[in-house]
Order: sequence, then structure tokens, then C-alpha cells
Amino acid sequence: MEQILMNLIAGAIGGNAAGKASPSFDLGTIGNTISGLVGGGVLGQLVPLVLPAISAAAQGGNLSIGGILSNLIAGGAGGAILTAIIGAVKNKAA
Repeated sequence: MEQILMNLIAGAIGGNAAGKASPSFDLGTIGNTISGLVGGGVLGQLVPLVLPAISAAAQGGNLSIGGILSNLIAGGAGGAILTAIIGAVKNKAA
């Protein structure tokens, strides 16, 4: 459960950072946060599937600093990536 919360929080932060970094990707604060939450949650769940060492550490209940950082980076990157994609599609359609 902690990993999901870390991914969601990092995703929201990453989504807002991506939206504010480039006006062409900005969806507004609420839009950036929502897309960041979704992106962080999705990518944060995919990374442990690809990197089994992170998943093993999380299931063992002994999350190391590396595991925590990996979750935060994956969540933040997922939030930023999804916000950028949605912002680009929205602005291209407009």
C-alpha cells in the first residue's frame, strides 16, 4: 500500500512539474494533478513487473532506500510523461 501512495504522490508532483515547465503541456493545476496521479499509479505499478528486485524488496516488507527512490522516480516520471502526452494531444486538437 505504501508503494502505491508513493507512486501517486510522486506522480502528482511530476504531473504538475511537467505542466508548469512547458505551457504547451499545461492542463491547469487540477488537470496536471489528475493526469499525474494516473500516470504515477500506472507506471509505478509497471516498474516492479519489469524490475523484479524492487518487487521482491517491497513484498519482503524491507523497502530499501533504492526501492523507495525507484518508486518515487517511476511515479514522478509516469506523472510527467502522461501529463505531457495529454497536454500535447489537447493542444494539437485545439
